[in-house]
Amino acid sequence: MTPIPPPLPDIILDPIVRLALAEDLGRAGDLTTDATIAPETQLKVVIAARKPGVIAGLDAATYALKLIDPSVKLTIEKPDGSILQAGDVVARLEGSARSILIAERTMLNFLGRLSAVATMTRTFADKIAHTKATIVCTRKTTPGHRALEKRAVRCGGGTAHRYGLDDAVLIKDNHIAACGGSVSTALERAKAYAGHLRMIEIEVDSLDQLKEALPHGPHAVLLDNMSPDTLREAVAIAGGKVVLEASGGVNLDTVAAIAETGVNFISVGALTHSAPNLDLGMDVV
Repeated sequence: MTPIPPPLPDIILDPIVRLALAEDLGRAGDLTTDATIAPETQLKVVIAARKPGVIAGLDAATYALKLIDPSVKLTIEKPDGSILQAGDVVARLEGSARSILIAERTMLNFLGRLSAVATMTRTFADKIAHTKATIVCTRKTTPGHRALEKRAVRCGGGTAHRYGLDDAVLIKDNHIAACGGSVSTALERAKAYAGHLRMIEIEVDSLDQLKEALPHGPHAVLLDNMSPDTLREAVAIAGGKVVLEASGGVNLDTVAAIAETGVNFISVGALTHSAPNLDLGMDVV
């Protein structure tokens, strides 16, 4: 299981959270709160889970509250990565009623979405806990929220694939096609360009392509849409000399069989593009 990451730095959170708050407050602020709540009103509330799951996104939620009103007292009862049961209190807030009500929806939106990612990741990770494989996410993320979602994957027990196009070389099928269909040509060009500190991974969809790739020494090979039997053959061919990642056709019914073939990593796009929102609510106490 991967360790729970620290909160994202404020410099990363700031533009994301400010945009979310500005989207909600629009041009005139919170009309309902301004109209109905006296400025001196104080409130005590809890953020609680309506359903079981894994909490994530408290860094973004906390930052949203800080931007609205840093004087509101926030006490976290269940830190990111905690397993929740229905009814569990995640956090307690005490302070200006106006501030809490203004921040409420943005806080819950971040928590619901990111806890969804963490929860789905934990579900996949639990399915392969008896193996040495690790669940990883992909770049199939919500635009603008990649750092948040990839951190949520780690809160759920998975880890991150590359964060963007700029932190590793991943040669996919279309790159190979644009190189005339040659795995060797693509790898030779990548190794000449990348330098010694950048990882190079190549996607292959057949054992013949794997055999063509191995002499060029890629750091990792992505085995795309292969059956468990073919994956098992690929593991034998690689002989532990290269990191192997399985991708394609991965779901909760197939992931255990894929992990049992001996691959090192299994990438799952659904972690970030299909996780259903985790229901959390804010209740007055």
